[in-house]
Amino acid sequence: MHTEIDDRGYYGRFGGAFIPEMLHPNVEELRTKYLGMIAEPDFKKEFDALLKDYVGRPSPLYFAKRMSEHYGTNIYLKREDLNHTGAHKINNTIGQILVAQRLGKKRIIAETGAGQHGVATATVCALVGLECIVYMGEIDIARQAPNVARMRMLGAEVRPALSGSKTLKDATNEAIRDWINNPEDTHYIIGSVVGPHPYPDMVARFQSVISEEMKWQLQEHTGRDYPDAIVACVGGGSNAAGAFYHYLNDQRVRLVAVEAAGMGVDTGESAATSVLGTEGIIHGSRTLLMQTEDGQVIEPYSISAGLDYPGIGPLHAFLIDSKRAEAIAVTDEDALAAALFTARTEGIIPALETAHAFAALDQMKYGKDDVVVVCLSGRGDKDLAAFTTYLDGL
Repeated sequence: MHTEIDDRGYYGRFGGAFIPEMLHPNVEELRTKYLGMIAEPDFKKEFDALLKDYVGRPSPLYFAKRMSEHYGTNIYLKREDLNHTGAHKINNTIGQILVAQRLGKKRIIAETGAGQHGVATATVCALVGLECIVYMGEIDIARQAPNVARMRMLGAEVRPALSGSKTLKDATNEAIRDWINNPEDTHYIIGSVVGPHPYPDMVARFQSVISEEMKWQLQEHTGRDYPDAIVACVGGGSNAAGAFYHYLNDQRVRLVAVEAAGMGVDTGESAATSVLGTEGIIHGSRTLLMQTEDGQVIEPYSISAGLDYPGIGPLHAFLIDSKRAEAIAVTDEDALAAALFTARTEGIIPALETAHAFAALDQMKYGKDDVVVVCLSGRGDKDLAAFTTYLDGL
């Protein structure tokens, strides 16, 4: 099975670029230039140097001894939480800020849910001296206050999205509106493998450093360069895309995409897109999304501000639809319990998003000699308020 994207930006029947006419010049400029740009030796040299000296890559692949004993298998954690800014998001923003500079853009906009992408965007804008505006749902601004403070400290303007559910979907809508109004001087740094082509592919390529490192790190740890399974949380799905990337066509590797079940898949308070979603178009691409029969987006719910997106990236829609990847849905309660278990078993407090991936381990079967990699996509500082409420209720 081939998982490559085609010339029009499709993975199978998912993907493409469904955009208003006003954005056509911007998206077309990106589409025609991005592959050549990121292949240039100067670009690669600058990108690699920043990942090494600024971000702190390679991120460790850590053998989780006590967790492995608990599950009766071999669990390794890809420590994206140790990157500068505390998550995988910085890999993509470094890449895109270099693209924006080469396109001559002077102003950067972004959307954010949990705030990690907003922080990563504000960080790279401060690094190169570009104006930064981050759109964030009003509800997310309240529940992710530490990240809002970080963005402001870095010089970004955080603009609240006041429409709809006032979360990630609405922040994305506002960012797209801004881009339509400022097409000449503005680059939109999309934070996940969503949006019109070439964004899903471009973001996946910048995040593919995760699985690129995993290959040689696994060789060092285990004597082979592939695991039996890779587990990663999926909202839009950029950390999962990066963790899966170099194994997409390796059938020996089980790919597990973990979604937010919220209160439960059948409760009406969920974000489990692969279970509840149908084919449609959202934010510029054809994918799976939660929608009514007449195509109105159903508001998703998750305790995690990074996973309550009503769609998934077209690559993940294709992987799940074609059975190359499997989807597991995890409730708020199970994610909170998994975060506490991870903290007290390995001394690592994971982000709520990542906690969903850890909770999925309870729903999987494996042998004692299997090698399982969990992409530890971010650290949990931003979620301490939710964790404290949970601890107080125990």
